[in-house]
Amino acid sequence: MAARAAKKAGQVGVLAMTAAGMLLAGSALSQPFPSYNTYGSPGLIDMPTAEMAPDATVALTYGHIAGSNRGSLAFQMTPWLTGTFRYTGIENFDDPSSVDGVYFDRSFDIRMQLLRETRLRPAIAVGLQDFIGTGIYSGEYLVATKTLPKGVKITGGLGWGRLGSYDPIASMGTRPATVLGRGGIPTYDRWFRGDIAPFAGISWAPNDRLTFELEYSSDQYDQETRKSDFEHDSPFNLGMQYRFNNDTQLSLYYAYGNTFGVQLSYPFNPKTLGVPGGAETAGLPVKARAPGSARDLGWTASLEGTEASVKQRLTASLDRDKLDLVGFDLSATRATVQLRNPTYGAPAQAIGRTARAMTRLMPASVEEFVIIPTENGLPMSAVTLQRSDLEALENDAAVEMLARTAITDAYGRGALPDLEEFPRFTWKLLPYYDYATFDPEAPLRIDLGASLSASWELRPNVVLSGAIKKKVFGNLDTITRESESKLPRVRTDYKEYATEGDPAISRLTLDVYGRPGPDLYSRMTVGYLERMYAGLSGEVLWKPVGSRFALGAELNYIRRRSFDGMLGLEENVTVDPVSGIEREIPDVNGHVSGYYAFGNGFHGQVDVGRYLAGDYGATFTLEREFANGWRLGAFATFTDVSEEDFGEGSFDKGIMLTVPFSIGTAKPSRGSDTFTIRSVQRDGGARLNVSSRLYEQVRTWHEPEVANTWGRFWR
Repeated sequence: MAARAAKKAGQVGVLAMTAAGMLLAGSALSQPFPSYNTYGSPGLIDMPTAEMAPDATVALTYGHIAGSNRGSLAFQMTPWLTGTFRYTGIENFDDPSSVDGVYFDRSFDIRMQLLRETRLRPAIAVGLQDFIGTGIYSGEYLVATKTLPKGVKITGGLGWGRLGSYDPIASMGTRPATVLGRGGIPTYDRWFRGDIAPFAGISWAPNDRLTFELEYSSDQYDQETRKSDFEHDSPFNLGMQYRFNNDTQLSLYYAYGNTFGVQLSYPFNPKTLGVPGGAETAGLPVKARAPGSARDLGWTASLEGTEASVKQRLTASLDRDKLDLVGFDLSATRATVQLRNPTYGAPAQAIGRTARAMTRLMPASVEEFVIIPTENGLPMSAVTLQRSDLEALENDAAVEMLARTAITDAYGRGALPDLEEFPRFTWKLLPYYDYATFDPEAPLRIDLGASLSASWELRPNVVLSGAIKKKVFGNLDTITRESESKLPRVRTDYKEYATEGDPAISRLTLDVYGRPGPDLYSRMTVGYLERMYAGLSGEVLWKPVGSRFALGAELNYIRRRSFDGMLGLEENVTVDPVSGIEREIPDVNGHVSGYYAFGNGFHGQVDVGRYLAGDYGATFTLEREFANGWRLGAFATFTDVSEEDFGEGSFDKGIMLTVPFSIGTAKPSRGSDTFTIRSVQRDGGARLNVSSRLYEQVRTWHEPEVANTWGRFWR
């Protein structure tokens, strides 16, 4: 014990002397983002720190060190909570699941800051590393970090699991030693169990570009040493980091006493990255009425002619702002506009531009403006503004205008649409991509090509639409690894669809939308619903305009589509390519769904029901959305399928990242693209992909969402 204590004292002494030397150097500027360690979390080299990134930060990292290639995505979910998804390939690793000597591992981390740093107190955080993965990186820690003068930060902590394996000083019970053979299972039976070892580190930033790091690691790297040619000669690791103007971090390491490593990290904050619009033509200013003119009703004698003239001019004015006038009604004191917004991602911007155009064209006696935004012919809400408020508050903060605006249900209030505009045909030709992730033989497979889509609006609420795609190049058809699932192959046949379906009709549907009652919305869709299934889908949504809560129900009757992606249909039966066993896909599936907007951009969703393979369960989704259109979230599905029947991954889960098209163009757009990163695609918990579900259409124009974007009302 005395020898061990002396050894510890010597190691801590080295760190202390290094810190003293750093304190004598020049001061450093504060950094907007922390350093990220080789596991993709805020940290030093391998060890974590108690630092947190600015709220909503997303960090992408990729590095190579000691035969391990690690890529990660970290998200600062709240100011005190960080989550990290990591994908690793370990070279020359002796394991039955290795492919050509490379062991691929998916893992998740979560860390929580218990105390923020103050003038006297360090920041303190607790973390779980690889807490639902295979367990190869499994470890827990309690860590403290303190910022000192002259650009120095010191860190010290205690680790369990991997982080408690080098020269432990205490123990908290017995920790299971077996590395799990199947990912996706929470490792709660080992959290904060077993040996405890200390770790420590120092970083010094002499300026706002360079950072130097020294750490004492508590990880003995048992797995790598036992199963590969990895050698662990020293617990001390050194690092140097350079930050570029765009906050990209290039890190160089000398680690384990014998090897060099490199990592590139790109942190960014979607909350502040890009402005939704800004380069668009400015909206028209408010035109104030002459004093006393509001009592002039002389024009009402020729109301019909006046209404037609005003409607024509308003149509032209809104067209200038790339907005569509769907319906119009004019009375002596009120004007009602039914509006379609194909342009602005911020709903309040479309409402504000419409209101300002109305001040310039409505007769002076019209005091009340009712703007009814529509989606697929459905009136979503009625936004009622007073003209005198618009005249008085144009140069004031938008929040004053919001306080005087009423947002109510538009059921039964819509102006009659102009049916002369229908049918209306639109089309577009765009590039497309399909992808599959985390197949050990090729962690990313992708097809790229062109997609031709078209929409024929027979009536405002009746839409015939579809898309056909043609691959230019890609490798989705090279998948060779068979699914371990014991379920009908409702999703894992995607190789066959990619191989035979070129070109393919990705969707061809007739949608009919309705408002069956107050606070109620409906959809009926028939046709080729998605790439793999055709059939009939019906949905009803209950969503009060001012409520954060919504409730929906969906029922689907499906038939399996032919692999060639054309018009053919097959029986709802799949054949396991290995065993030859036939399994039947149920004709009917569906869900009851609850939605809730928590505030601060957080949206939750729970879907309970029957999935494509006939399994019953629930999907839990949590997303965070920012005013500029970025969204990041995660989902997990738990059904009555056992882990063995589900196969690799144990249950369906993943991360979603939505990128708005307006980013990088400075032009307003309602378009976006969502990337879904699944740990593995299996058949359990698979849901039908219907592109026209109601909730996202409806919530856009209801009070919580409109209020969140009201800062762009005067833009």
